[in-house]
Amino acid sequence: MTSESPRWFKSSYSENGGQCVEVATDLVASHGLVPVRDSKELAGPVLGFPAAAFSCFLAGAKVGEFGGG
Repeated sequence: MTSESPRWFKSSYSENGGQCVEVATDLVASHGLVPVRDSKELAGPVLGFPAAAFSCFLAGAKVGEFGGG
């Protein structure tokens, strides 16, 4: 994805034993991307989402657009 090292973090709501995703927002300014990976597969694939698309996803999730609790 990039030669820079992303600083990964999980949501503060992640209390389920590590069954979640991690994101790295430190590449938004330099690359306009939000990398996302599976927290159980740290060496696995990384998806890079455009920052604007990821922001829209978060806004939708906050208001319940995706049917989750």
